Amino acid sequence: MGEDLTKSDVDKIREEIEYRKLVVRKDAIEAVKEARAQGDLSENFEYYAAKRDKNQNESRIRYLERMLKNATVIDDSSKADEMGINNTAEVFFEEEGETDTFRLVTSIRGDVLNNLISIESPLGKAILGKHEGDRVFVEVSPGNGYYVVLRKIIKTNDDSHDKIRRY
Repeated sequence: MGEDLTKSDVDKIREEIEYRKLVVRKDAIEAVKEARAQGDLSENFEYYAAKRDKNQNESRIRYLERMLKNATVIDDSSKADEMGINNTAEVFFEEEGETDTFRLVTSIRGDVLNNLISIESPLGKAILGKHEGDRVFVEVSPGNGYYVVLRKIIKTNDDSHDKIRRY
């Protein structure tokens, strides 16, 4: 089973694959040729670094192509009063008495440090499809969890600055 991706995710992945094939690959091959031309390969650090960069690029291309091949494209639309993918939520954590703001994204764009919560995370699963004012139990492990209140939903469909996670 593959990743759940939105149409926007698929487009971003295709763009990255194209860029890596047309630009990065060409530059990497040229760097290997230049380093090889410097002579003795047994002590040529530039050659090994260029080969490593070229191989990493090829590996990333294969990873992205495999992700696309196995992906399930999901709809990222939601009702006006419902929490959906790419929407921002103001969430009140009852135990801490604190409020945080998160944007709900697919797992390939999840980045907790930038308040991008994956739909696969316990919090993401709990609030997806919920409405403003709903009190939701976030199950961390069977029988264990915490309660949150979905205070506000902000429709934010711009995901142009989100990056696809590295592997």
